[in-house]
This record gives sequence, structure tokens and C-alpha cells, in this order.
Amino acid sequence: MSDSCEALGDGGAIAEQIPGFKSRPQQLELARAVESAIADQSVLIGEAGTGVGKTFAYLVPALLSGRKTIVSTGTRHLQDQLYHTDLPRVIKALKLSPKRALLKGRANYLCEERLQVAMRNPALADPSLQADFQKIAQWASLTRSGDISECTLVPEDAMAWAHCVSEEHHCAGHDADALETCYVAKARRKAQGADIVVVNHHLLCADLALKETGFGELLPEADTLIVDEAHQLPEVASVFFGDRISSRQLLELSRDVVGAQITEAPEELELRSLANVFDTKIKQFRLALGDEGRREAWAKVLETEEVSAAMVALSDHLVDVIERLQLNAARGKQLESVWQRAVATQEVLKRFADGEIDKRILWFETYKFGFALNSTPLDVSWPLQRAKANMSCAWVLVSATMAVNKSFEHFSRQLGFADAKTVLLDSPFDYKRNALMFAPSDMPEPNAPSYTRAVIDVAVPCLEASEGRCFLLFTSHRAMREAYELLKDRVDYPLYMQGDQSKHELLESFKNSGNGVLLGTSSFWEGVDVRGEALQLVIIDKLPFASPGDPVLEARISAIKERDGNPFFEFQLPQAIVALKQGVGRLIRDYDDQGVLVMCDPRLTTRSYGRQVVESLPPMLRTRDPSVIQRFFNRKKVCAS
Repeated sequence: MSDSCEALGDGGAIAEQIPGFKSRPQQLELARAVESAIADQSVLIGEAGTGVGKTFAYLVPALLSGRKTIVSTGTRHLQDQLYHTDLPRVIKALKLSPKRALLKGRANYLCEERLQVAMRNPALADPSLQADFQKIAQWASLTRSGDISECTLVPEDAMAWAHCVSEEHHCAGHDADALETCYVAKARRKAQGADIVVVNHHLLCADLALKETGFGELLPEADTLIVDEAHQLPEVASVFFGDRISSRQLLELSRDVVGAQITEAPEELELRSLANVFDTKIKQFRLALGDEGRREAWAKVLETEEVSAAMVALSDHLVDVIERLQLNAARGKQLESVWQRAVATQEVLKRFADGEIDKRILWFETYKFGFALNSTPLDVSWPLQRAKANMSCAWVLVSATMAVNKSFEHFSRQLGFADAKTVLLDSPFDYKRNALMFAPSDMPEPNAPSYTRAVIDVAVPCLEASEGRCFLLFTSHRAMREAYELLKDRVDYPLYMQGDQSKHELLESFKNSGNGVLLGTSSFWEGVDVRGEALQLVIIDKLPFASPGDPVLEARISAIKERDGNPFFEFQLPQAIVALKQGVGRLIRDYDDQGVLVMCDPRLTTRSYGRQVVESLPPMLRTRDPSVIQRFFNRKKVCAS
């Protein structure tokens, strides 16, 4: 037996230290595969269903190997959980003492110098902003890490943070003495000397993108790279190997120019005037892009007279701002910093003005008062392949949802990891006994105007049978809001809708209610863990196909067609199945959980690909008879009594 399996087995080190721990054959198999990949310095892709315990299955062999390891998680929340909870438990159980470090992106750390500048900036004199700055300053006097997630006085999404977290151009000119107290520099120094470093996908991909340019790196070299929630990696990589420029970034740049001018060049009124006009050009450009809620290919609007003229005016005026900043950059750190930011911004803006970038998808989004211009790689497999070739280490990529109909072809093709070893492990939970899937009959086509009403007609009797305790998951915000209006007068259970509160507050309210009904969209399809009685029913309105009008999807479909491929079966269907598996995964989160999955989409039975979708899900009992749902919950009540 391997060392990892011995530690994770019955009576092993983990079971001795962690109350309630159960050895699972699937976990042992995954641990063996991870151990082998680390030893061979090879690539492993592993799907581990809910309950396998993949975190321990990769931490144990990584720690026992004694090799330097980087673990990347999907979100900062999971990163904190892994570092502060899971990793210490495993280290204690194994009686090891590795050096460990938590490393986040620059924008997660306080910059005390920027905080002081912000508190003095006349352009940031708003009382609510200043109140938040005072609270941050109070926390700053106590923190040792500078990690803003530790500050409970000011929400992480508060506007104040944008003006006092670490920022690349501001910090680039710091001397060695300043870096001694810089929280980002301290975190990176600690990571360099650590045996195991916990990061998130955004930082990992930022590091890979920086290595791609040849201008440095953010993460230390490692012997093993473990990517948890790896199904998110292609999407995150597409962001970091691309470019994005938003109205918010432009307006913040303009505001910081004014702040720097007032502080370091008070008589330079021409610079302030240029910044104020730049504000106007940004707003005029937003108006030229048209209605809010647009998400379209950049080529569709670039050649229009209004957008083309607004882009030229915006770009030309930014050049004027840059020239004036350059004349004053030597007068102070703030002026030098905003000058460098303005130059970098102009470089990105010029790419969009030119209108064409090789192997990139150019597209834009509009919001009520803002916009974003995006450049997304057509294919992230090439930069990821180069990154893998340049990193002499084992790659371990694990998730609960990567395989499509028991194949990893779609995932490995996205990353370009054709030579990877694979392991597919089903959940140890007894889905056949504890879960039921119901597919209603006589549903209209998903594009019918009456579709959401039909979903609610199906949902109401299901909610009565489950006595609430339900997630209603939708593929669009519009459908979610319509469903809420249709449902609110038809049930007496507490209703919670995404957007009414923060995600954390919604989940806590839902759990505490005991019989709540939560309506959510994409952010509630994954990363949400509600165990026990509070969640007994998951209703999914449609198969989560990406919108056919999405500009990124359109471009990728065209590219697949150009090589005579089938975009639906190669890309659209696999993407939908992976997303669906995440949503379905909300239902059964523990050995004793029981519940019903309601799949409203008629395409499960009316389309030939429906069988492939169903075969990719856990092996639940299936029915089209609604009375079976009531009998399922009645049986549950009898068992409980």
C-alpha cells in the first residue's frame, strides 16, 4: 500500500486525527493517481464526484512527497478555506511541519501609501468614501498580512478599496526600503520560501500570462502544480491571455490624474482640464455604443460612423493627457504612476481602434452607465501548452465536473493536454437510493414565450411535496425575475432571489428559514454547499447552453466550422453538460442527503443528444410521473420517523 493510501485508509493518520472521517475507495484511487503523477512529473486529469474527498486526496500525497507544491483553487473563498482549514488539518494529522504560504493577486492587499494618498485626495472627498478610508486605516494599524479579506469593517466590494489596494504602476517605482513593508512583497517573499503555496486561478493565470511575455513571474518555481476546480481553468485563462478595458478603469484613471495634479502639480491647471474633458469623452463613447445590455462583436460597431468618431476622439484625447503627464511625471510618484497607467491604457485602446488582432475575439459589453471592451483568445490551448512545456513539474487537474459522457476529450482539447493520464471516479453517495430525477411531460419548447410560466406550473406542486427547501436554478436573469413574479403569490414559503442580498447573506437566510425557496442564476450553479434538510429539491429550468448570440461563442463556432468540425457536439453540448453537472451537484452534498432533481427542459427526451446529457449525470432513479415525487418525500418522512 502506498504511503498516501495508508494515511487515508481505515485507522490511518487522517482517521485518527479527524472525527467522522471515512475511508473511501474512490479517494484512495485518486490519491494513488496523484502520487504517481508527482513521482513521474506527468499530467493527470481527474474527475472526482461529490463526496470523494478530492482535497485530501491531493494534499496528502503532495505533502508526503516533500516537494515544493502550488495548489490553485477556483475562488478566493475556496483558497481561504483550503489554507486556513483543510491544509492545517492534514498537516497536523500527518505530523509534518512544512512551510506554507497563502498568495493572492495584488489587488487583494492593502497599500498603506495609496491609502494615505486617497485620504488626502480632494477628488475623493465624498463623506461615505472618507468614512470607509477611516475604517480601513483603523484595520491597517492592526493587520499583519494586509489581506483585505480580513477587514470586516468594510465590504470587499466597497468602492474605497479600489483607491487603497496595491496597484502595479504605483508600486513599480518603490525602492528597497519601501518594499520591506509592502504587503505584496512580504507575501511573495514568504511564498518563495514555502514548501506549499495556495493561490487561486486568477493569480495562476496572471503568472502564466506574465511568463508568456517574458517579463517576469508572480509565483515561485514548483515541482508540483495542483489545479482544483480545474473545469474553470479554460475560461479564466481566456481572460488573462486577453485584454479588457472598461469605462470604470478609464474614469478611475481620470480621477487619479486630477488627484495627482492637485497634490503634486497644483499650478498645472491644463492637466486637470484635460482630465475633465477625458471624462466627457468616456461618457460620449458610452452613448455611442447604444443601449445597455449589449454583448456583441466589436466589428459590428467599429465601422459605424458614431462609434468610430467617438473612439478616435477618446484615443486622441488620451494622447493629449499622456503628453501633459509626461511633462510632469518627474515631479512626484503619483504623477509618474498615472502617466505609466495612461500609456498602458492607450496601448490596449489602440488595439481596439485598429480593429483586428490575430487569433483574438474582439467584443464589447454595455451596462447602464458603463462599457467594457474585451479581447479574448480564440484558443487558450497554445499558451497553456507553452506554459506546461516551460514548467518542469507535475500538473494535477481535478474537479467534480470535467468529463462528458465519461470522456475527458473536451476538457483536454481545450487545454491542449492530449497526453494526460486520466482517472474518473464516481461519487460514493448512493444516488440510486437517495435521489430522484423528474422530467415533466408536455413542456413547451424552451424558446416559447410561455416557457417560464410552464416551469412554475411544474414547480408549485413539487414545492408543496418538498415543503419548500428548494433551489430554482435559471439560465438567465430575465427568466429568474419572471419566475419570481409568477411564484410569489402561489406559495407561502420564504422566497429569496439572487441580487436582493449578497450571496453569503442569501445562503444564510435560506438555511436559517428551514423551508425557503431560493431563485438563482449562474453563480448559484456551483460553489454552493447546503447540506441536510434545508435543501431537498433542485429545479433547473433549461439546459445551460451558452447564448448563440454570444460573440465569443460565435467566433469559436466559426473556427470549428472552418476546419469542418461539428461545433455543437465538439463545444456547445460539452460546455452545457459540464455546467449542468455543477447545478445538479447542489442536490446531494452528504451521505445522508436525499432529494429530487426536476429537469424541466423537454430536449432531454425530444432530442437525440438528451441521452448523452442524462448519461453524464449521477445514476439517479428517473420518472415522468409527478405522483412519484410525493411518494419519495412520504417515504423519507416514514424513514425519519
